Amino acid sequence: MKKTSCFLLSVFAIYVHSSAQSFRIPKIKNTSFKKDSFNIISFGAKADGITLNTISINNAIDACNKKGGGVVVVPAGNWLTGPLVLKSNVNLHLKRNALLQFTSDFNEYKLIETNWEGYPSARNQSPVSAINASNIAITGYGIIDGNGDAWRMVKKDKLTATQWKTKLASGGFEEKSTWYPSQSSLKGSKTESPGVLLNEKTINDFQEIKDFLRPNLLVLTRCDRILLEGVTFQNSAAWCLHPLMSSNLTIRNISVKNPWYAQNGDGIDVESCSNVLIENSVFDVGDDGICIKSGRDAEGRKRAMPTKDVIIRNCTVYHAHGGFVIGSEMSGGANNISVTNCSFIGTDIGLRFKTTRGRGGVVENIFVDGIAMKDIPGEAILFDMYYAAKDPIPLAGEQRLAPVVEFKPVNETTPQFKNFFIKNVVCTGADKAIFIRGLPEMNIHGINLQDIVISSVNGIEISEAFDVVMNNVKVILTNTSLVADVLNSYNISFNKFSTIANPQTYIRIGGERSKNIKWINSPSITSDEKVVFEFGATQKAFIIQP
Repeated sequence: MKKTSCFLLSVFAIYVHSSAQSFRIPKIKNTSFKKDSFNIISFGAKADGITLNTISINNAIDACNKKGGGVVVVPAGNWLTGPLVLKSNVNLHLKRNALLQFTSDFNEYKLIETNWEGYPSARNQSPVSAINASNIAITGYGIIDGNGDAWRMVKKDKLTATQWKTKLASGGFEEKSTWYPSQSSLKGSKTESPGVLLNEKTINDFQEIKDFLRPNLLVLTRCDRILLEGVTFQNSAAWCLHPLMSSNLTIRNISVKNPWYAQNGDGIDVESCSNVLIENSVFDVGDDGICIKSGRDAEGRKRAMPTKDVIIRNCTVYHAHGGFVIGSEMSGGANNISVTNCSFIGTDIGLRFKTTRGRGGVVENIFVDGIAMKDIPGEAILFDMYYAAKDPIPLAGEQRLAPVVEFKPVNETTPQFKNFFIKNVVCTGADKAIFIRGLPEMNIHGINLQDIVISSVNGIEISEAFDVVMNNVKVILTNTSLVADVLNSYNISFNKFSTIANPQTYIRIGGERSKNIKWINSPSITSDEKVVFEFGATQKAFIIQP
């Protein structure tokens, strides 16, 4: 059995594994700006909440860039604006009580070529964007509001009766218990592959559904040396923060907020980026909180840019579909990522790693240490290779069937999850403690879980996996019928495992491919009913070691 140890450096843990795998500390290049300042008032901006300041603020950014850079100052006040484009060597600085309020007039946002969920796509221009810029920043103490309520479709089941009535009264259209802001948005919901610029599609092909192609609040594409610090980013139409194919990204002391029901309302999606630091920040959003991506399916594999060399530390995630997430668009791969000293409070899932057939890509060498969780409606820790693009928690009355398990050929479309090191996790309140579900043709493997305590309704479920090591893992269950369910998996070790005093069944082992399931230094199993074998598994698969 492999052993995992770690030691602490000055800022965070480095993991050392017996196979010499360890977290490589990335060297992240910092931003640096001239002290010259450019106040947007000097360029004609007015903080009356009525005047559209798009031209004035962009002129200030352009002037700062042309003079070698500096600080564009947004003073306190309500500054209505359309899309802003950052330029190299510019720090957009929001003073305390400064509100950059983006307009709800969709005509102010051009339909442009960009990227959405890993595909080249037509989308509305983002409220804030930069392309091929270097040494850029958004700093200060103000708020950037994307006016996402004007764009988002909303499901009736996600609102109270009063909220739904108010939404209908605001205008728009209802169909099948979903509200849409316009006919264009409604038509887009019925369009196959809306906005995707493949198969000779062009921007003009999607003009009729423009309103459906909601913009991400902040998109930074192929940029280098980026700083986001101190600012609150909120109310995005789709994803909130989206660094794409960028490098040397530092994010600290920010807040990201979206309504809990915001469809695609992710906090941050770091896609195909390298040398990234996210620290001391708070996320409370409608979809995944802190998410790692790298492109989707063939397009992501063709891009071949993994997200790598990432440090995430001292962050808090409140509502989100997942606290820390990788996938499902991970076709370019992800590796050398460290997540330390974070709290997830009320996220649907805590640690969420998801993919599906067709993605391809390899996710490996992921290091997690020091996670505190509370009130998790789903799984505290989840690995799933059957992601189905649905909310992680079913709505009332919603029925979901388990996927059909079948072997398929291994090729470039087959995704891989391997070499995860997770330790020092405490979760009080989850539906399921640990869920690991691989593909029969490509098992999840190399999962190391150490020093973990989870209080949950249900225990552990492992299928189609191998080399899963649990050291000093404790699950405290309210459902005492079954602690661990292992199906068609092998080289699974429960070492110093503990649970409630007297469960009905400690472990159920199923499948003729299950073998070498070890129970080491764990509670004494003195009767046959404490271990159940089914679906072709035999007693030879289970080994008890003192």
